[in-house]
Amino acid sequence: MTSNAVFIYSDDILSYKFSNNHPFNQLRVQLTYELLREFGALGNQDIVLPRMASDEELQLVHDTSYIQAVKLAGSDELSVEKAADFGLGTEDTPMFPNMHEASAFLVGGTLTAVDYVMTGKAKHALNLGGGLHHGFRGKASGFCIYNDSAVAIKYMQQKYNARVLYVDTDAHHGDGVQWTFYDDPSVCTLSIHETGRYLFPGTGNVNERGHGEGYGYSFNVPVDAYTEDESWLDVYKTSLKEVAAFFKPDVILTQNGADSHYYDPLTHLCGTTKIYREIPKIAHEIAHEYCQGRWIAVGGGGYDIWRVVPRAWSFIWLEMIERKAEGMLPLSWLEKWTKISPHPVCTLWDDEPNIYQPIPRKPEITEKNAQTLERALYPIRSHTSHS
Repeated sequence: MTSNAVFIYSDDILSYKFSNNHPFNQLRVQLTYELLREFGALGNQDIVLPRMASDEELQLVHDTSYIQAVKLAGSDELSVEKAADFGLGTEDTPMFPNMHEASAFLVGGTLTAVDYVMTGKAKHALNLGGGLHHGFRGKASGFCIYNDSAVAIKYMQQKYNARVLYVDTDAHHGDGVQWTFYDDPSVCTLSIHETGRYLFPGTGNVNERGHGEGYGYSFNVPVDAYTEDESWLDVYKTSLKEVAAFFKPDVILTQNGADSHYYDPLTHLCGTTKIYREIPKIAHEIAHEYCQGRWIAVGGGGYDIWRVVPRAWSFIWLEMIERKAEGMLPLSWLEKWTKISPHPVCTLWDDEPNIYQPIPRKPEITEKNAQTLERALYPIRSHTSHS
């Protein structure tokens, strides 16, 4: 029997923890899980436990020497000098006990999601513990140790011979995934992110289009700082629809960083819950239009874990099961978490109007984003107009 959607979760994913004051905090996955449970939208029958990815699976993307280094780091046997060669022990990715196991669990969660969708057991699958898009072949970067999305895409290519469209709406450019498939025409990457002018990792320019046979299969739309909902959504809807029509994927994998929100402490965008309702909606439509519904979604960034992430990520699951959410959040959830939250928690599913002052450069930003979008899609549009 095919289930419409499965939710990959176990408390084990909370063991991916750098330190108590590190901005990357997997408590946000538990907050989202409990919000959906309290809202009555997530039952035991929907939940699938993640497994741990094997070394062979990790090696689809990562060097053996790097995996070994991560194992040593997790048992406190890696020297600081050696760690630095692998991007470990930095401020962004400090070493912590059982690092390898915790990271391999996140990858295994995404692989579990893949198998459910690709074998037809479920149309859609959500692994909020995944989305670690900055991990490289031999190096940790930007809070990411193993790159679950890149491993999952390689796995789908090898096991299911799939053409994969990877869509990344994190405010930070999905560099690790892009470079992994930069010369591969059977994987198309689309990243919509804040321009790298002031933001890590500084990549994701419009002219990063792929290399060799993969040229023309990488799409980047870097939006300006202080971009608001309307302009952001225009870029997202237009680029996703046109890229999907051009590539015609077998499956769509979406990375759902929730850090383009105005409240996010690490970025400079002015999104609200409006964009987080729309992101999964369009992805869902594209999955049914081109992929017989095959849609795998993962988490990603999101550093206001109290006010933003639980609502933003809940919208993905609610879209998958076609359930609406309006008005107040469940009281039981609010009562439990308000006690520990350092901020006043948002009590409604949607943001209040006017959560920020009007942006003086709005017309200029909107115009600039429209020009960037035009440049990003030029290869598709020029090809279509000539054919």
